[in-house]
Amino acid sequence: MGVKPDQFGEPEAVQRVDEVTGALERLTIALEQEEDLAVLLQRVSRQVVSAVPDTEMASVTLLRAGAPYTATATGESALRIDRAQYDAGQGPCLEAAHTGELQRVDVAEAAQRWPAFAAAAGKDAVASYLSAPLFIDREYQGSLNLYSTAGGGFGALDAALLELYTAAEAALRGARRYQTAQETVAQLRTALTSRAVIDQAKGILMVLHHVPADEAFDLLVKQSQNQNVKLREVAEQFIAQVLAASS
Repeated sequence: MGVKPDQFGEPEAVQRVDEVTGALERLTIALEQEEDLAVLLQRVSRQVVSAVPDTEMASVTLLRAGAPYTATATGESALRIDRAQYDAGQGPCLEAAHTGELQRVDVAEAAQRWPAFAAAAGKDAVASYLSAPLFIDREYQGSLNLYSTAGGGFGALDAALLELYTAAEAALRGARRYQTAQETVAQLRTALTSRAVIDQAKGILMVLHHVPADEAFDLLVKQSQNQNVKLREVAEQFIAQVLAASS
C-alpha cells in the first residue's frame, strides 16, 4: 500500500509527536519500575491506544516456538481479530511478526492479501490495521497491533508514531532478562532443595541397611519407578516415615 498524504498539517503533526514523546517518557519511567513482562505489555497497549488517534483497540502478538498467541489485548474484539489471524495462518500481525516489516493496510487490501483471515474475521473486521514488529529476545518476538474502525484509516504519521512505541523494546528486553534470571534462580533453588532431600534420604538408607551410597540411591530410584512418582517425593515420603516412626 502506498504512503498516502497525512491528513494533518505540520503544526498538528508536531503536536502529536510531542504528545507521543511525552507519553513515551512516562512509559519508560513505568517500565523501569516494573519487572513483570505481562504487566509491561498491558501498559504499552493502553498507552498506544491513547497516543495514536483513531485507534480503538490494541494487542500484542508473541510467537513462541513458532506458534502465535495474544499476550495482551485491550478488549475482546481485538482478541477475536488476533485469533482470526491465527486460525487463518495469515494477517497483518503475523506478517509483521514473521517479516519484521511494519504493516499498514485498510480492510479492502487486507481482504485481497489475506482472504482467509478476512473471512474468519467476519463481523469483527475493522476499517484499517497497523502492526509493527516487536522483538524482545530470541524466545519472545511478535508484533504490536492497532485496529481502527474509522473510515480514514491509519496514516503515515500513525505508522511513525507506532514505530516510536516499539522503541520501548529495550525496556521490555531488560524486563524479560530480569524475569528469566528470576526463573533460573527459582529453578536452581528447587534443584538444590531436591538434592538435599535426596541426599538425606540416601544417608538414612545407608545407615539402616548398611549399604554404600550408590546402592542406597538405587533403592530410592527403584521405589520412584514402582510408585511412578518423582525421586524427590519418594525421598520426602521416606524421611517423613522415618521421623514418624522415631517420634
